[in-house]
Amino acid sequence: MRIELSSGSIDYQDTGGEGPVLVFAHGLPMNETQWRKVIPLLDGYRCVLPTLPLGGHRVPMKPDADLSQTGVALLLGEFIERLGLDEVTLVLNDWGGGQFLVSEGRAERIARMVLVACEAFDNFPPGPAKAMARVCGLPGGVRLLTQLMRIPAFRHHRSGYGGMSLRGIPDEIMNDWFAPASRSGAIRRDFAKFATGAPDRATLLAMSERLREFDRPVLVVWAAEDRLMPREHGPRLAGLYPRGRLVEIADSSTLVPEDQPERLVEVLTGFLAETGAEPFRRAG
Repeated sequence: MRIELSSGSIDYQDTGGEGPVLVFAHGLPMNETQWRKVIPLLDGYRCVLPTLPLGGHRVPMKPDADLSQTGVALLLGEFIERLGLDEVTLVLNDWGGGQFLVSEGRAERIARMVLVACEAFDNFPPGPAKAMARVCGLPGGVRLLTQLMRIPAFRHHRSGYGGMSLRGIPDEIMNDWFAPASRSGAIRRDFAKFATGAPDRATLLAMSERLREFDRPVLVVWAAEDRLMPREHGPRLAGLYPRGRLVEIADSSTLVPEDQPERLVEVLTGFLAETGAEPFRRAG
């Protein structure tokens, strides 16, 4: 499915149904397949998965689109509003910018958040990805990156995408994530905009402080073997929210949906049930 928003067209998947709405966001330059192991385990929920313009999107945004962290967060908010979704559970992994719906005063449709091993505080982009962001800011930098990603030793290096999953991201999945930027100069333009669109450290920390205003339930899920998101950010992030709680998942790196999907679904559905979002069960 596809919807036209102010910055351009957004592709999305929607499982439909009458259950509570879960909106899943992904990382750079990923897409909805980041959650492919999780969604089939969420019977009784309506799962909505937009492919945000983080570099893995298939349709370029308008040339003047704001694809900064706050720009994409506001685009996510517009997507939720245009679909008429309410009482949404927003689920983030890797990309943490969806939280900025709170700091921008646009979280009225968000009933709860689930923050899974994601960027937080001044870790935008995560430490090992800062070098990649600098490359993306150079002329031809994103094209160079897509070419390097064809080399197995680079693709699977532990200081890059190879370190995001202990199990290893299948080549066909990673090929799909990088294919749009490999083919389209306009997608590479969008990729570079987002990759270089993080605010400075002082602004990020000020935005983080505003997250204290979110008085609804927040589940923070952190990965014990994460190489990108500092381990101390998990309890610090959970403590930031008035109704935050922390669960740490062992034997996983950043992409918990890849490494530990069953355990993630277990803690996710437990949190949903405890906070009033029971799955829909058809009578009879």
